[in-house]
Amino acid sequence: MMTDEQLILEFQKGSREAFTELFLRYRELVHGFFRRRVADAAQAEELAQEAFLAVLQAVERYEPRATFRAYLFGIAFKVLAAHRRKAAHDHSQPFLGAVEADPPAHGNPEAALWIRESVGRLEDPEREILLLREFEELSYEEIAGVLRVPVNTVRSRLFRARMALKDILVTARGN
Repeated sequence: MMTDEQLILEFQKGSREAFTELFLRYRELVHGFFRRRVADAAQAEELAQEAFLAVLQAVERYEPRATFRAYLFGIAFKVLAAHRRKAAHDHSQPFLGAVEADPPAHGNPEAALWIRESVGRLEDPEREILLLREFEELSYEEIAGVLRVPVNTVRSRLFRARMALKDILVTARGN
């Protein structure tokens, strides 16, 4: 089985099968990325398609400096930022959706909802870095690439986001 990086390089050489394989590997992850960030499921699907279209359009510029996964989520992050700028000017569109986490397979649905709501109460930057790490499962290095910040900045922001989430959860449990 070829790595993602080998596949994207094969796609640069013209292999449609390589892109199809990358799409199949990442379509659910990219859709989930957007679904956790926009209110409308159809809008999340459109944004996911837009991200893959951007990969197609930029394939000649891809350089294997980082993992393909970080490259793809970097593109998804840019698509999301463009969507948010557009949504800020169009007040008829919901700006951010409820954070949708995949409920644990053997967990308590009420607890999953409680955590989802608590993550939704985080400030945008804290929520974003927490989602990239815990839901998209990006490494610190990949998050640094997506956000274009040093790895130590990722570490400190993630620490603050986790502490803020802990405070929200403790406060909510006390009520």
